[in-house]
Amino acid sequence: MRESSQIYNTVSLLLAEKRTSLSMLRTAIAILTLPSSIFTVLIVTSRYYDVSMALHFVLPLVIICIVLVFLGIYLVFRSFKKIKMIDHKIQEIREKDEKMREILKE
Repeated sequence: MRESSQIYNTVSLLLAEKRTSLSMLRTAIAILTLPSSIFTVLIVTSRYYDVSMALHFVLPLVIICIVLVFLGIYLVFRSFKKIKMIDHKIQEIREKDEKMREILKE
């Protein structure tokens, strides 16, 4: 009985980690959409300024957007990798324990 409860606690912990990874994925997607929103505003308002005159504002903004895109991509790949690892661990537990196999049916 004790071993069974320990397995349930382990699966519960793994599912909590999976929820955290899904939350990180949601954050990464939000970070990826931010640069496109910024560029949309810049394009829409481009008739009100000259890029060559505002280059000292636009250049740092472009660099920040590039950094945000790379950060978003990194977080997406990291969360996918972690979700895959957690799913693999749950699958291993499912294969070892018969009660878990019944509970975690696909």
